[in-house]
Amino acid sequence: MKDIETRKDIEALIDLFYSQLLKDEAIGHFFTQVVVLDWEIHFPLLYDFWESMLFDKDSYTGNPMLKHIELHQKQALKPEHFERWLHLWETTIMQNYQGVKAQLAIEKAKQIGNLMLFKIQQRKK
Repeated sequence: MKDIETRKDIEALIDLFYSQLLKDEAIGHFFTQVVVLDWEIHFPLLYDFWESMLFDKDSYTGNPMLKHIELHQKQALKPEHFERWLHLWETTIMQNYQGVKAQLAIEKAKQIGNLMLFKIQQRKK
């Protein structure tokens, strides 16, 4: 298996990951019912985000934290939702890529997920 080396690799990873995520019984509904996303707009944002995370590009300029707080206001995001997302992310990467960037994508996702969960939980207090 190869590492995540290019934006095309990121696009393939995201496309594969979301094809599984959207069908997932535990969290798919967040993306299909709680918030109905325009995937022609959302996918390029996801590509930009991960390109920024993995290749230190200035592709992404949004605020994913704010978007997830807004989502949480519509339906509670719980630790098990983050755990499921991460499990699917890790599994998708490990089945298709290996190397420094693949591992970085897993580590970044863990860090970001933990921070988002912390911030969401802090808002309840």
